[in-house]
Amino acid sequence: MSSSAVVPSSNPKTPSKVILITGCSSGIGAATALRLVKAGHTVYATARKVETLTALAEAGCRTLALDVTDDTSMSKAVAAVEAEHGAVGVLINNAGYSQSGAVESVSMADTRRQFETNVFGLLRMCQLVLPGMRAQRQGKIINIGSMGGTLTFPGGGLYHASKYAVEALSDAMRFEVKGFGVDVILIQPGLIKSGFGEAVAGGIGKADGGVYAEFNAAVAKATLEAYEKGPLAALGGSPDDVAAVIQKALGARKPKARYPVTASAHLLMAQRRLLSDWAWDTFLSGNFPQPKES
Repeated sequence: MSSSAVVPSSNPKTPSKVILITGCSSGIGAATALRLVKAGHTVYATARKVETLTALAEAGCRTLALDVTDDTSMSKAVAAVEAEHGAVGVLINNAGYSQSGAVESVSMADTRRQFETNVFGLLRMCQLVLPGMRAQRQGKIINIGSMGGTLTFPGGGLYHASKYAVEALSDAMRFEVKGFGVDVILIQPGLIKSGFGEAVAGGIGKADGGVYAEFNAAVAKATLEAYEKGPLAALGGSPDDVAAVIQKALGARKPKARYPVTASAHLLMAQRRLLSDWAWDTFLSGNFPQPKES
């Protein structure tokens, strides 16, 4: 079934407020689904492997298989919600991961995979749910961005580029769909202790080191330390901290365009705004080795 097979009523008596969340197998997605279902919302929690959602199903979530790199999978999931409720009332685009490593050292296959998941999947999900939201003149799209959509750390160019793209898409859509009664909200987490650091370090291991081998290893070490110890770790947060902010944004009559989450996000985003490019690079040089010929 494709999403076009269901045509929501142009004037539904009760607009759908059903919530569809991508990437719920762990971390922010799982915490958000659990918090919102406990608050009484109808929540569709999704993941590539539906068997990873057993705990959420037991908590009261509806579960669906949804792979944001597969158009058919995305279309079927949206169509399933529309068939029962007329429209997706709230879309929370959470699915994503970080591909790290010096830009030159990352394969194009890994680069495409990063953008398929973090950008193109998010964009396609928005395209699929917006007709239903427009028809009922109401809806919310919440995109999980990152403080990394406003600043860039060496060794994270591909991940940061994907989150900068999420910033741009959110800004454009916020203006374009406001007149249809749809709000677009961007969440900007800082350091979140949810296994993200370990995943980043593991991703660097896939990069073709070469002249960047020492640099990539240093980035992996610095990332793990940032999430586990040191001053920034104390300024991080948990997946439920992000979920709480999402819940706050959902309940706002006039939600903000952006919601930074954690002290690390507020601090580093403010620091980047205040520093010149030269000053920022100088700051980074104290935390990362600069690749160079030996």
